[in-house]
Amino acid sequence: MRSTARRIGQHLLPLLILAITLPIGGCLPRRVADHEQWAPEERIILTFSHVVAEHTPKGLAARKFADLVHERTGGRVEVQVFPNGQLVGDGEAEIRALREGRVDMIAPSTGKLAELFPEWQVFDLPYVFADHDAVVQAMEGAIGERLFKVLRRRGLMGLTMWDNGFKQMTSAVRPLIHPEDFAGQRFRVQPSRVLVEQFRLLGATGLTIGFDETYRALEVGQVDGQENTPSNIYSKKFHEVQRYMTLSNHGYLGYVVIVDADRWRNLDEEVREVLTWALEEATRWNRENAGRLNAEDLERIRASGHVEIHEQTPEERAEWAEALRPVFDSFLTTVDDAELKLALEELKRAGSPVPGNP
Repeated sequence: MRSTARRIGQHLLPLLILAITLPIGGCLPRRVADHEQWAPEERIILTFSHVVAEHTPKGLAARKFADLVHERTGGRVEVQVFPNGQLVGDGEAEIRALREGRVDMIAPSTGKLAELFPEWQVFDLPYVFADHDAVVQAMEGAIGERLFKVLRRRGLMGLTMWDNGFKQMTSAVRPLIHPEDFAGQRFRVQPSRVLVEQFRLLGATGLTIGFDETYRALEVGQVDGQENTPSNIYSKKFHEVQRYMTLSNHGYLGYVVIVDADRWRNLDEEVREVLTWALEEATRWNRENAGRLNAEDLERIRASGHVEIHEQTPEERAEWAEALRPVFDSFLTTVDDAELKLALEELKRAGSPVPGNP
């Protein structure tokens, strides 16, 4: 207890100093001029760890957030962003580091949260979101509200959700046109039972492998394929060790920006105000640009000549959706939260197995 209090105190001392210097009032300044060098004891450094490359939707949103915080505080608050898993590992390791105070902010994918919070697997469900608007409605509606409460019960605070986009299937073995084409293959998945079940229903095997280990697993044939967004596929060069890609838009990939709840509440209100504003701006930027970034990287993948790309037809999409329909029903039986279950049932009714490409 004493060591914990001492660690929190170390964080709070510079924050209290910052509170004195930031302006009081309801409106944030447009900019705090950086006309002096801050003394070390006056500066606040927050570490933001994530596992993807810098030039992906999440990587760029994190950089945008850090730049906005620097601008608003004149450099007194510095968010140091560590991409590509440089600072801590993947999945549970990120959350453990956050709780231990070794990092201040993380942004794991919803699939990674499934290790500790199974309810978050809702975002892994195949063909449950008709388009990106349906994802945003889920994030900002009853589903997102209930899921953030799940985090708070475990001492974490979800601040916002960032987009990457819809996932595509790749394989080194054969084109993935019909459900039976998956038979006998092994696919890398995030630690989500929903994703394991997804591939089981397709006659394949899902193996949990860390994101930074996926290229090597594909290269040596530990797995035959994977699912991901074009930006992640291109930035990690997965397309160089895969032969076929199906543009299926079958599942969604998003991220949750998380802090330790106690540490967040103990921040001075002015500091929280700056961080909240910067996150809102970064989230707006992310939602406006994630689709564009994925489209650009898809064209880079196409131009590379490494991969044969098949665009799924509405009929094929309906075929896949029908094969995967039991995943949703199975997941629903595991949800104990009555309000969340009602929201999920409404989501299922609103969804369509054959929408236009998101």
